[in-house]
Amino acid sequence: MSLKESVKWIIPVEFRPVVKRVVLRLWYFGNRYYCPVCRSNVRLWKPLGYDLPVITEKQIIGSGLRQALCPVCGSSDRVRLLYLFLRSKTNLVTKSVKLLHIAPEKPLMDIFIRLNNIDYLTADLNPEQVMVKMDITAIQYPDKTFDAILCNHVLEHIPDDRKAMSELHRVLKPGGWAILQVPVSKVLEQTYEDSTITSPQEREKHFGQKDHVRIYGKDYSQRLKEAGFEVEAYSWTNDNGFRNETNQYGLNKDEAVFYCTKRE
Repeated sequence: MSLKESVKWIIPVEFRPVVKRVVLRLWYFGNRYYCPVCRSNVRLWKPLGYDLPVITEKQIIGSGLRQALCPVCGSSDRVRLLYLFLRSKTNLVTKSVKLLHIAPEKPLMDIFIRLNNIDYLTADLNPEQVMVKMDITAIQYPDKTFDAILCNHVLEHIPDDRKAMSELHRVLKPGGWAILQVPVSKVLEQTYEDSTITSPQEREKHFGQKDHVRIYGKDYSQRLKEAGFEVEAYSWTNDNGFRNETNQYGLNKDEAVFYCTKRE
């Protein structure tokens, strides 16, 4: 019996995630970085993303090969930014909130599912790891259902993203908010999309990932506004509370949070 098999035999299933996290914290311990999601001090971030010519050429924020993954909880740079924003700039942890979380990031889902103030619903087109199956171009819930929506790095996969934006706006309560993150090019004025590009290989070549159908440009906020949202692109580098001098959280300095609200 191998050491790994022996450990599995000795440690009950329900305790294995806790033991694994303790071991990882010890193994990767260091004072260079801090993950606010799992509250771990780590000496490095692990590699994440793709090294593709189109990502470099179009300077796509939120893509590209980088050292950005927490070795303890698996949170990425964008997940850590989202968590910090939610904790310090929204009412998610202070008030009763009905939250729709689309394609949920596991490090965040593990936190939100334990918070008593959140009426939490996770959804995805692939229902295996979520509470309900959902096509966000045809959401099965009535108007004005949710206080808050998280939908991060999803819209770039959706052929009819304008319909999806409209649906997200429809099910959001007046006065509610949504965070709708996507990869955005620093150099494209207009979003680049071409419905004739359908093969995984060509999509990877043109859009930076096999299952992406566009690269958003500087007009992304305008697309959200056309769906009815009011949009604030929040820059964390202007916020001293995010440790921007040393970037101890390992955030992408170019990434903004697209904070979208619905009028009362």
